[in-house]
Amino acid sequence: MSSELRDFLALSYGELEDLNLEAKEQRRNRVAAHKIQEQRIKYLTDEKRIKAVTVLFSDLEGRLHMLDYDKKFLVKSWDNLTFDGSSIRGFTAQRESDLRLGIDWSAFYWAPADVFGNGKVLVFGEVIDKEGGPYSGDLRSVLKQYSDGQYKSNGYTLNAANEIEGFLFAGVDAERRYHETGKFEYVNTGGYYHSLPGDPLRKFIDTVAEVQRSMGFENEKDHPEVAPSQFEINYGYGEVVAAADQIQLYKLICRQVATNLGYTASFLPKPVVGVNGSGMHTNVSVSKDSTNLFWDPKGEEKLSKFGWTFLDRILTHGLDLCLTFNSSVNAYRRLDPHYEAPNQLRASAVDRGAMVRVPIGNHRSMRIEVRAVAPDANPYLVLYSIFKTGLDGEISKIDNLRQAERYLPDNIYTAIEDFRDAAWTTTLLGADVKGRYADLKQAAADRCARLLGTIVKAPEVQYHHDVYNQYLWNMF
Repeated sequence: MSSELRDFLALSYGELEDLNLEAKEQRRNRVAAHKIQEQRIKYLTDEKRIKAVTVLFSDLEGRLHMLDYDKKFLVKSWDNLTFDGSSIRGFTAQRESDLRLGIDWSAFYWAPADVFGNGKVLVFGEVIDKEGGPYSGDLRSVLKQYSDGQYKSNGYTLNAANEIEGFLFAGVDAERRYHETGKFEYVNTGGYYHSLPGDPLRKFIDTVAEVQRSMGFENEKDHPEVAPSQFEINYGYGEVVAAADQIQLYKLICRQVATNLGYTASFLPKPVVGVNGSGMHTNVSVSKDSTNLFWDPKGEEKLSKFGWTFLDRILTHGLDLCLTFNSSVNAYRRLDPHYEAPNQLRASAVDRGAMVRVPIGNHRSMRIEVRAVAPDANPYLVLYSIFKTGLDGEISKIDNLRQAERYLPDNIYTAIEDFRDAAWTTTLLGADVKGRYADLKQAAADRCARLLGTIVKAPEVQYHHDVYNQYLWNMF
């Protein structure tokens, strides 16, 4: 079909970066919501070349969903966008299925036309329940409420930066076809920091980095990781909700770029046995009035007492939270001590097998790094769990808590049991959402072999929430 008569928005990468950085600065400065809303609606009204607005939201497991609304319709009806929540796993029952999407106008992105299509812009949505309040199963809304509450009550800004690893495999449907092939095919075998300028992995990394840059990610570094065909593309820290949004966009961009190049970007934590798995190391800190509350030049490892208390609470509730950090059957293959796996419930400045690490830092960068997080976890749930626990959790009286010989579970069944039995997870999520989340994890586990064994089984890929396939689920 000819495109000669079409006149849809397609901006250069430089123009996109300028627009996205301006929007990011507004968000960072907490410009009043009504001012941003007015500005965005005016922009959509005046910019005739936009045909559709893609609204993004995430389900309870962290799977990203997208709806395209005609621009003219959205401008008129942005405050009444209804959808069927019963069609989203982990959301409402059929008898109470009507939910609405609110628009978080501060989370607005201009995206490259060659990746997302001409004439489209993106914005994150907030799920609203029948009574008009935030929906309890929408962890983005829960995280946003908590972050805003901490800022209003204590002046705290919650900061996060995530190092998200993944694999690039040959073929556009490598995960969906795993049950037929029983293996993933590498596109590069160079390993850590090694690739030739024009090889498939380097081309993929370069392309993703360009897209991220255009969307205001403020990139830092990118490189092949330790395992063959593994990658990591780092970008700067942000306020916690924006940081979680960027995780979702990061994975979306990687998957789309990979598909365009004829590959699959996989965020399974351990898709191949015998090589390092993929993690999502989560760096967090708390600031007040632009002062990093985790920094103390005289503190142990230069981490403040406030920071150590935060860390101790994470260690105390480590078993309770393991299922939120490692949410899939496959994730427990990664918690293998032979591959730098952070399966020890302890803290260390140097030991990468510790669940929590205290990296070298300064007054700007001092932080703690929660290493026992898989890249397929729900980012909103992960960050909410970390900050809510670090600020409000309990501290155990276990002797030598930071160095005690304790370990995370090596299978999802134990993690589910720990999660269900913990009083803290009820405090964290409420009994209803906690039960629904545990039931989703149980359903996936029950479709897989109970013992992991030495090879990746087809069901742990087929029934992985990132490879969701309604047809397969209904065949069980």
